[in-house]
Amino acid sequence: MIDFNDSTIFKLKPMEESAVRSEIKAFFVEGENIVSAFKTVRDQLVFTNKRIIAANVKGMTGKKVDYTSIPYSKVQTYSIETAGTIDLDCEIELYISAVGKVKFEIQGKFDIVKFNKILSNYVL
Repeated sequence: MIDFNDSTIFKLKPMEESAVRSEIKAFFVEGENIVSAFKTVRDQLVFTNKRIIAANVKGMTGKKVDYTSIPYSKVQTYSIETAGTIDLDCEIELYISAVGKVKFEIQGKFDIVKFNKILSNYVL
């Protein structure tokens, strides 16, 4: 569950852009596009060229969804941790004003170094 009020560690898997919820794409402003997308069982986290959007699916039926939008201007500090030989997850830590530290563990194959370069372009 991606709920920035209740937790600070999220375990995610990379996903294809085509699988991103249509509602998230409907929120995009002109010129906004997807950089990377991740999922949990029901939730999604999308990094665009303008912000981070989280879709937190609620309830048994999953019809209620909480969307959180975090502009990159609110990211104060960030760090990445590459995968190791035994620990195959890579990690992204963001320090977001008004939210605090948020940690994402990315499971599966993901180029965290390339992502760091992209994130740097938007945050710096």
